Amino acid sequence: MSHTQSKKELMNRALSAMTINIGKSGINENVIEEIKRQLKDKEILKLRFSKNISSQKESYISQIIEKSNSKLIDLRGNVAVIIKKKR
Repeated sequence: MSHTQSKKELMNRALSAMTINIGKSGINENVIEEIKRQLKDKEILKLRFSKNISSQKESYISQIIEKSNSKLIDLRGNVAVIIKKKR
């Protein structure tokens, strides 16, 4: 994320971002790999969590951002927006 991009600009980009749905089976290596692929292509990504797993949402987000080298920029309800960290 460059210093010239504000959170508002990132959120505007997130409106058209790819969305990955995370259901009751949670996350596994395949989901993490798909998130990595999408972040590499798009840089910004929305994760939509099923209402059934909202109690584990925080744990899943922590695992996702750690394993995919990304950063959480927004969390509203059951939708998280993440961005790829620059190396």
